[in-house]
Amino acid sequence: MCILVYRDFDMVDETQLGKRIQHYRISKGLTLQDLAEKTKYTRSYLSRIENSEKAPPVSTLINIAKALNIGISEIFGEAEESSSICLMKKADRRVIARDGSVFGYAYETLAHRFHNKHMDPYFLTVPRKTKENALFQHKGEEMMFVLEGTMKFFHGEKEYIVEEGDCIYFDGSIPHYGVCQGKKEVKCLMVIFTPE
Repeated sequence: MCILVYRDFDMVDETQLGKRIQHYRISKGLTLQDLAEKTKYTRSYLSRIENSEKAPPVSTLINIAKALNIGISEIFGEAEESSSICLMKKADRRVIARDGSVFGYAYETLAHRFHNKHMDPYFLTVPRKTKENALFQHKGEEMMFVLEGTMKFFHGEKEYIVEEGDCIYFDGSIPHYGVCQGKKEVKCLMVIFTPE
């Protein structure tokens, strides 16, 4: 598995993500079953996330944050700024690395400090090889612009070759995932829009 090491960026401690989700769930008086009904994830899956046994993809964190009526930046442990603009300097990015997971995806947050945003932009790295493919499905729409590498992208029953400079925009509610093609990992600008 190929995981990038980002020396210049802050890493998100994945063990803290689960604790924060649990904290917000309890503070809002919700049981795991309540959260499961709101998110459509199973209670056991949510329990594994809260106990840091499962590293969820960003799309799952977005759905959980929306169900808890909080911003994803609160899950990351950052206070959102109430401003009409957010400049994210390279050194301020947060890395959500899938170190130790079978999927190996790594995300860098690009606007985690913006309050009440409608889109969630990330810098996504897809490793050359993974033990198994992650299948993603979430409400809303998604866009990926490939900056480097070539990816085979699966959307429902269809597959596409997405190369450097290509952009793919799709319905996130249809199961989807991408795998690296060739010897170079894939780097993408990814934007997820999840409706209220």
